[in-house]
Amino acid sequence: MSVKITDKQQVQNLILDKYDYFLFDCDGVLWLGDHLLPSIEETLTYLKQRNKTVIFVTNNSTKSRDDYLKKFAKMGITGINKSEIFGSSFASAVYIDKILNLPKDKKIWVLGEEGIEKELKELGYTTVGGTDPKYSENGIVFDPNTPLLNEIDSNVGCVLCGLCFNINYLKLSMTMQYLIKDNKSIPFIATNIDSTFPSHGKLLIGAGSIIETVSYASGRQPDAICGKPNQSMMNSIKAQLPGLKEHPGKGLMIGDRLNTDMKFGKNGGLDTMLVLTGIETEERVKSLDANESPTYYINKLGDIYEFTHEK
Repeated sequence: MSVKITDKQQVQNLILDKYDYFLFDCDGVLWLGDHLLPSIEETLTYLKQRNKTVIFVTNNSTKSRDDYLKKFAKMGITGINKSEIFGSSFASAVYIDKILNLPKDKKIWVLGEEGIEKELKELGYTTVGGTDPKYSENGIVFDPNTPLLNEIDSNVGCVLCGLCFNINYLKLSMTMQYLIKDNKSIPFIATNIDSTFPSHGKLLIGAGSIIETVSYASGRQPDAICGKPNQSMMNSIKAQLPGLKEHPGKGLMIGDRLNTDMKFGKNGGLDTMLVLTGIETEERVKSLDANESPTYYINKLGDIYEFTHEK
């Protein structure tokens, strides 16, 4: 049964005294769309003042960490460091670098947006595909005799796929060529497999729906998925934080979704805390059995600060 955090004593004894690493989902926890939730900056500052490590974990692969720094600043959240942001684009790059150990002289074919390219290039990799305009110039008109389909770079050593807004038949077909070349031996990495994502009150096609297309065509499933709740992302985070890898019980995953955030934390050996500012309800939490329940739940993240600074 989950414990509801409702007062200062619980925050002190159950949260602050117990955990050194705090992992946060972003949308639904820190903000809703472009609206900052109450007491968020105060809570994050307070945790840092107590020498806690904070990490922001998001499945959005279209943005790089630099892009997220701008987002935090726009939302009025200050004092955030690039090293504290862990999007699925960065997690994928770290996975390729530190877990796959792909040599830097190998190129990476990208089906996705600039956020993926930026993170790979920061780690010293050269990308092919991605936002290169030559793969978009045909628009929706596809010529099966295009010479581009014969321009398969023999030095590509990995395929990385994520959400792609400017998708077309050529990009999908090029991705397939790399996935089936060399007897399907090339590593196939997915940033995340969310089937949809919410935007301005609507559900739109997510990375998983695009990845499933090239998976079906090539007869392959991704070798690793670097977004929540998959543990390839957690492994990438732990590769950056040796202390969390050695002591996962000192980590707390905070999010608004049971099937991604809470599952992600629990499967990684962390305790979990659900906030009720996203899609889940208290009634839903109370109906769960022990195996599905988060360790704690709280009305909003800002309560951590508000409870400890009550007058």
